[in-house]
Amino acid sequence: MYTREIQDPRPSPVERGEALQGTWLAAFGEADLLAVRKPFPFPVPVPRWARNWRLKEWQAFAAQDERFYLQALVGNMKYFRWAQVFLYDKERGQPFRFRRFAPFGGWRMPRSLANASIDSRFSGFFLRIHNWLDADTVKIDLDIEAGRSRASFTAHLEYEADQTRFPPMAVSLLFADSRCFYAYKALTPVRGDMVIGGRHLWLDPAKSAGFFGDFKGYYPYRAYWTRCTGLGFDGENRRYGFSVAESQSRGSFKNNENALWLGGKVTPLPPVRITMPEGVRSDWVIQDMEGMVDLIFTPKEQFPHRFNAFVVRTEYDTPLGQYSGTLVDSEGRTLDLRGHWGSAERIYLRM
Repeated sequence: MYTREIQDPRPSPVERGEALQGTWLAAFGEADLLAVRKPFPFPVPVPRWARNWRLKEWQAFAAQDERFYLQALVGNMKYFRWAQVFLYDKERGQPFRFRRFAPFGGWRMPRSLANASIDSRFSGFFLRIHNWLDADTVKIDLDIEAGRSRASFTAHLEYEADQTRFPPMAVSLLFADSRCFYAYKALTPVRGDMVIGGRHLWLDPAKSAGFFGDFKGYYPYRAYWTRCTGLGFDGENRRYGFSVAESQSRGSFKNNENALWLGGKVTPLPPVRITMPEGVRSDWVIQDMEGMVDLIFTPKEQFPHRFNAFVVRTEYDTPLGQYSGTLVDSEGRTLDLRGHWGSAERIYLRM
């Protein structure tokens, strides 16, 4: 059975100017990657503003019950900023899509999850994420005006982020000796209200599952990763969630961001291989070498994006679909999935 060292909580993923590497089951007090003294191997120090320009940051969240699947993110890539929301009505088979990009990074992403917020605004769009782990909660307010082919959408969500009852996972991984990537992920119950096109939806925390994530990294000029995420309740009514990724980080057997949440416990998962034998629109195969991850992801709804201008290029596929297969936790418990809804992403960035 695969195991990974779980380190004692630290105040920051950066100590004395050096990036740490490892896995923790608690949030950092502050995740300021600009504190890394020398993230690039240049003979002279890189100014703080230049380091900030290379730092990519975003926050993402998802929520699901038996009726719908919601996922959204707000990101600051410095060359551009973007926000996107995808809601899928599973009962009616109806998707709701919103995505906006704007040049340059005008949003300041929080360095701490203790009590900080970010506001994302575009014409006809507002999203506020209040990271409030000091009060065991993350609160999200979302408002999207109706468009020509889009209904209006409003939501207020509260993630029950008690880290003792619902332990998160925080990781710091290395792309190079000092160039690092930080991720915080938590699976929690969600309560709240959503109104779409005049239809009111209420989220019962006893019947819902939600993911919240915070990400920062000194990504390579050509960066790519593939990530698969699922959450919900299994046949035994256990709340579960998993997040596995294949990326450019070093030493992925010893340290990676893969994890399974099952019945209130977190299991670090081994590195995985994610392949698409017939392309991104067909089945994705997710497997490991330890017998803990064996999944098939079948896309049902596509949400692609392509952009190419001078030195900047993005290829971004975020399909919604269904997972089938098995996951095994550290106690030998098997999570059996058959047509469970989830999402995936394949990203290539050149910037």
